[in-house]
Amino acid sequence: MKIAIIGRTEILLETAELLLKQGYSIPLVITAKEAPEYKKNVQDFRAFSGDIGATFIQTPRILNAFDSILKLSPIDISVSMNYVDIIPQKIIDCFRLGVLNVHGGDLPRYRGNACQAWAILNGEKHIGLCIHRMIGGELDSGDIITREYLAIDYNMKITQVLQWMSERVPFLSLEAVEKLKQDPHYVLERQSKDPKDSLRCYPREPGDARIDWNRSNLQILRLINASNKPYSGAYCEYKGKKLIIWDAELVEDGEDFFAVPGQVTKINSGVVEVATVGGKLRLKEVEYAGELKSPSQIIGSIRERLK
Repeated sequence: MKIAIIGRTEILLETAELLLKQGYSIPLVITAKEAPEYKKNVQDFRAFSGDIGATFIQTPRILNAFDSILKLSPIDISVSMNYVDIIPQKIIDCFRLGVLNVHGGDLPRYRGNACQAWAILNGEKHIGLCIHRMIGGELDSGDIITREYLAIDYNMKITQVLQWMSERVPFLSLEAVEKLKQDPHYVLERQSKDPKDSLRCYPREPGDARIDWNRSNLQILRLINASNKPYSGAYCEYKGKKLIIWDAELVEDGEDFFAVPGQVTKINSGVVEVATVGGKLRLKEVEYAGELKSPSQIIGSIRERLK
């Protein structure tokens, strides 16, 4: 069975390697320029293609690869993840079993971009990981073939979510390919086409992680966790410089208090507590002037305030 690889990220490369180990052939690899947070880049995809003798194409426009796909036909199926272009039906029809897309969101509810971060911000109880058949020109629609869930709470960092995805995507993709190999008509769930059942998620930018201390401690904690590594981190300002907060937790001391949001309320044993609206947040690890430090190494007085 021949499988084309379309997309980016180290997770997709790991998926391709697993498919090879399971005896599948990969005659074609299509990729585009990597995002800053990715651990694998275009050159890694090029090297992988060279090692297995696959045709390698780098393009941000999938239709540019149309002629090459036809020359290599028949290819049974494609596995796609984080490609930069929406794949049209003209391309999908080149593959006997279509194109499988890896989506880190609980379809049909979470479609689009940064779904894991939005789920953390929205206080969801779990994050979905779906392998679904693509419909040309549409975003994250089509029949779901395989799916898993990760239970989350307000302490879950996106770092942990992405690690879970890295571990599960290759095996979930392999499972989807094998189900369709056995039964080309297999469907786990048909996605609802009712707009009321879907939630469109749009991209997030580094500036969206600016902390507003005039929010609750829970909202700020979720922002810190949703913006965590490998992304650029949630941040505020301290003495005119950027302070990135990598690790924090809710303070539940039962104290009634008055404080302007952002006010330092306690310094103790490497941590610093900060007032928010209706609560406090305990800072455990920060980055200041390019260095990772405990907050108490930077902030030395409860007369200080974060902005």
